[in-house]
Parts: sequence; C-alpha cells; structure tokens
Amino acid sequence: MISSEMDKAARSWQGAGGSPGGIGQFVVGSIMAIVGAYLILNQVTVTSGFWSYFGGHSFGVTLIPFLFGIGLLFYKSSSIPGWVLTIAGFLIIITGIIANMQIYFRPASLFNTLIMLVLLVGGLALVFRSLREYSAQ
Repeated sequence: MISSEMDKAARSWQGAGGSPGGIGQFVVGSIMAIVGAYLILNQVTVTSGFWSYFGGHSFGVTLIPFLFGIGLLFYKSSSIPGWVLTIAGFLIIITGIIANMQIYFRPASLFNTLIMLVLLVGGLALVFRSLREYSAQ
C-alpha cells in the first residue's frame, strides 16, 4: 500500500509536458525566450499618424456612432441599437488606432540583433525540446 502511494506521488510529479525530465531545459528556455522577446520589443518604436478615414483629422467623426450608442444605453440599457452603435463605434475607433500606427525597429548593431534573435529562437527551441519524451541514455 505504501509503495503504491509512492508510485502515485512519483507519477504526479512529471517533467514539462507530462513527460519525465526536461524541467531544466524548460526553465532555461523560458528565461531565454522571455529575455530575447523583451530585448526585441524594447528596440521597437511605435508612433501614430493622423486619422484619415474621411479626409484629414477625422477622429471626431469616428466618435459619433460610439457617443450615440452610449447615449441610447444611458436612456435604456437593454436597447439593441444602443449596443450595436456602441460596439460598432468602439471597433471603428480601435481600427483607426491600429490602422494609423507606424512601427519601426530602431537601429541596432548586428551583434545586438543576433544576440536578441538567438535568445528568442534558442529559448523557444529549448522549450519545445523539453516537451518531448525524455529518454536517459
């Protein structure tokens, strides 16, 4: 009875992905991937331009359906047109923000770029490798 409880406890503590072994690779790979992703994202600059849906400077026009929807919801919270206008207006605003974003990778030396990419790709490879079945040879 005691040995079956010990076997059960041993089976409950398994490695990454439910297979024996691979925990060290998983932890090291996760740290490498997180550091690499942080360094790459730290090199990115995000700026925005002017809204140009219906000509120059048209952000105010995109607020109209959203504000009408909010007004209808304050008047009657179960208003279907209010919900539709609010959600549609919100989606128009989010679409406008994303469509007007400009994303740049700041200049970096080749060495720094290679370090970032090796950390990210090597870390992900170690994480995926740790999820395979481990066999001690």
